[in-house]
Amino acid sequence: MTRQHAIGDLLRRSAARHPAKTAVVYGNLRQSYADLDLTVNRTANALAARGVGKGDRFAVFSHNNHAFVVTYLALARLGAISVPINFMLGAEEVAYVLEHSGATGLLAEEALLPVAAAAAGPAVTVRGVIGAADGWEPFAAWAAFDDASEPSVEIADDDPIQVMYTSGTESRPKGATLSSRSLISQYVTCLVDGEMRHEDVEVHALPLYHCAQLHCFLTPGLYVGATNIILPGADPGTILATIEGESATKLFCPPTVWIGLLRHPSFDRRDLSSLRKGYYGASIMPVEVLKEIAARLPDVRLFNFYGQTEMAPVATVLGPDEQLTRLGSAGRPALNVETRIVDDADRPVPPGVVGEIVHRSPHAMLGYWNDPATTEEVFRGGWFHSGDLGVMDADGYLSVVDRKKDMIKSGGENVAGREVEEVIYRHPAVAEAAVFGVPDPKWVEAVTAAVVLRDGGEVTAEELIAFLREQLAAFKTPKRVVFVDSLPKNASGKVLKRELRHRFG
Repeated sequence: MTRQHAIGDLLRRSAARHPAKTAVVYGNLRQSYADLDLTVNRTANALAARGVGKGDRFAVFSHNNHAFVVTYLALARLGAISVPINFMLGAEEVAYVLEHSGATGLLAEEALLPVAAAAAGPAVTVRGVIGAADGWEPFAAWAAFDDASEPSVEIADDDPIQVMYTSGTESRPKGATLSSRSLISQYVTCLVDGEMRHEDVEVHALPLYHCAQLHCFLTPGLYVGATNIILPGADPGTILATIEGESATKLFCPPTVWIGLLRHPSFDRRDLSSLRKGYYGASIMPVEVLKEIAARLPDVRLFNFYGQTEMAPVATVLGPDEQLTRLGSAGRPALNVETRIVDDADRPVPPGVVGEIVHRSPHAMLGYWNDPATTEEVFRGGWFHSGDLGVMDADGYLSVVDRKKDMIKSGGENVAGREVEEVIYRHPAVAEAAVFGVPDPKWVEAVTAAVVLRDGGEVTAEELIAFLREQLAAFKTPKRVVFVDSLPKNASGKVLKRELRHRFG
C-alpha cells in the first residue's frame, strides 16, 4: 500500500524511532510511544467497526485528557474528519456545530454529557463517553478493542482531516477545513522556527480543541518524539507544580495565563530551573509583561507565534533573541509563509503604513466547510485575508495593530485598543487591562478601559486617566476607566471584548 504524508502516519514513525520513550502523561497514566500507537490503532478499529470511515465527521467535546488525544489520532488514521468542539459552548451552540459539520459521531466527556445529549440529534449515531453513562459507549471499551493492527486506508495529503470551528465573535462560527498538507507544513514551521526537539518535556495546559495547543505544540511534539504532559486546564498553580515535578522544559501560554503565572503566590517558591523554552500567542503580549518574564525567567528562550485558525495556525514568528529588541512585534513571516500588508483595494502598502495582514502559504486551510462564498472572499487574489490590521517595518517585522472589528472610531479618529493597553500596563498597580469602544452620542465611540488591579495595588479611575493623559493623545485617552475583578476570557485565554462592550455599553 502506498501511503501519503498524512496526520495518521506521524505517530507510527515516532513509535518506530522511540518505542520505549514516554509519549504522553495524563494524571497517573504514562504511556510510551509504542503503547500509544497500539491504543490509537485499537480505537480506530473500534470506530471502524461502528461504521466510522473516511470522510465521516466525528466530533470530540471534552476538556484535555488522554481520550481526546487518542480519538483525534484514531480518526486521522481512518481518514475521518475530526471536529473538536469548545467545551464552554451551550447545547444550542454545540448543536449548530454538529449539524453544520454533518457529524455522525460524538465523543463527550461525562461531565459535559447533559449538554452533549441535548445537542446531539438523530444523525449522531455513534456516541461515546469519557467515563460512563447509560446509552453511551465508554471510550475505555474502544481503547481496549481486540484488533491492534493499523487500519488500511488510503489518505491523500489534501484530503480534509479536521474541521476546526472559529470563535464566532460576530456571527455563527465558521468551520476551517484543514488537510494533512496544511497541518504538516505548519508543523515543520513550528519545529524549525520554534527550535523544537525530541528531548523536550512539554506541558499542554490550554484547550486541545483550539488550534494553538493542538497544532503548534501537541502534535508537533508527538511528530518529533517529545514527552507530552497533558493537563485538564490552565490553572496557574498546577502548571507551576507540573513544571517542577516533571522537570518540564517547554511551555505555551497566552499572555493572560503568563500573567496569571507571574502573579501566582507559588511562582517564586517553585523550582522552574528546568524550563528552557516559552511560547505565547492567541493575543498580543503587553510589553511590560515581556520585560517581567525576561527578568524573572532569564534562562527561558521566549517565542511569539502569531496567526489564525485558518493558517493552521502559525503565520509569523518572533524569536527569543528579538523579544526585547523588537518589543511588541509579531516577528517576520514564518518558514513556509509569505506575509504582506494591503490597503482596502488589496494593493500592497509601503513599510510603516497600516493595512490588512494577508498571507500566502501551504499552511492555509482548504476553505470554510460548506461556505464557498466566504472562502472565495477571504482568499481573493490568492492571499488569505486575516481581518487583522498591521504594519510592517523596513526589515520585514510585523506589528499587529488590532482586529479590524476592535478598532475604535472616536471623534473621527481611529484608536487601536492595543496601543492604549500598552500604556496602561506601565502603571505599577495594574495586573490586566482591556480597551474597547462603547457607543457615545458625542464621540460616536468612547474609549473605555476595563482594569484588573494587582493584589495590593491602588489607583483611582481619575488618577489612572491622568497617568494616561501624560503619555497619550487626548483622543486616545480613555473617557472612562472601570475596575473589574477579572476580564472575561474564552478557554484559550483571549479576552472577550464583545462581552465588555455589551456590559459597559
